[in-house]
Amino acid sequence: MDWTTKLKDNVTTVEELNQVLSLNLTKEETNRMEEIIKAFPMSIPRYYLSLIDQSNEDDPIKKLCIPSIRETDLSGSFDTSGESDNTVLPGLQHKYKQTALVLFTNQCAMYCRHCFRKRLEGISNEEISKHFSKIIEYIKAHTEISNVLLSGGDSFLSSNEKIRTYLEELTRIEHLDLIRFGTRTPVVFPMRIYEDKELLDILKKYNKKKKIYIVTHFNHPNEITEESKRAINALLDAGLIIRNQTVFLKGINDHAQTLTTLIRNMTCIGVIPYYVFQCRPVSGVKNQFQVPIRKAYDIIEETKAQLNGQEKGFRYVLSNEKGKIEIIGPGPENHMIFKYHQAKYEQDRGRLFSMDISEDECWISGENC
Repeated sequence: MDWTTKLKDNVTTVEELNQVLSLNLTKEETNRMEEIIKAFPMSIPRYYLSLIDQSNEDDPIKKLCIPSIRETDLSGSFDTSGESDNTVLPGLQHKYKQTALVLFTNQCAMYCRHCFRKRLEGISNEEISKHFSKIIEYIKAHTEISNVLLSGGDSFLSSNEKIRTYLEELTRIEHLDLIRFGTRTPVVFPMRIYEDKELLDILKKYNKKKKIYIVTHFNHPNEITEESKRAINALLDAGLIIRNQTVFLKGINDHAQTLTTLIRNMTCIGVIPYYVFQCRPVSGVKNQFQVPIRKAYDIIEETKAQLNGQEKGFRYVLSNEKGKIEIIGPGPENHMIFKYHQAKYEQDRGRLFSMDISEDECWISGENC
């Protein structure tokens, strides 16, 4: 059975979910969850469901994949970092001078409940893909672009042929230093990687032409399993570099010991900590998963105190309309100090600034910085 067939066995309905987990939902609870799934679809690989500790009502894996009534709270925004304003072609964003972001699939192995691209559900892959030639020509014409991030959706949910086609064209572009794949498959659907020799051979081949980085997304220590290690090892054996972006999430990893264990265990298997992201105020996500900035900063500093130099090389950042902003720490009075790590506008590059941040404040928008 290949990975595409296995993926068809994902749990996508309340009825299936109840059968697997014996949730014993009331009729009212079932109706509520069905309404949520209509707005924000559910799709969970049976492998990932198997990681849930059913005896733990507060299980973090469960929160990451199963809809909550809190998703009916639509305060916030569906585009918190101005992605629509940075779209230069359908499927291509160019926000930062050196980086082109290609959304070349709308599919994911699992619909994570904290996803910040919920708005993309329903856009067809055909619509994204038909602009392939124009996307390649744009990247060729903009010699300031030194790396391309292939994302989506989940980049590894594309077919091997599509991955090969993109790599064939991108590795020919002289001014590109590297190519990145954004994917959560090592975490939620690792068999996509370790069972597919063709995919690994493609990655290994083109990695010899341009360096390929995998940017993945472990959020909790319980996601690091023998299966996920097997996927990571397969990618490492192909010569790829693997980095991780963790999202700081209430009820998931907002405890220093949890975050310390996550980062140490990742580093042990060859996954380099890259960013810890402040959770975005996305509609259906904001009031479920966001942690106040000051509280998150303190937890992250407590975490760093338990890590060695290699493990604490990550940055704590938030990504808004104007850039990727590092949260440096407390300043005088109630101020927090921030620095533009990456900026959309020239005048902001590397700029330090401070803001009065209250104890319960979870976000700063571009218009305020």
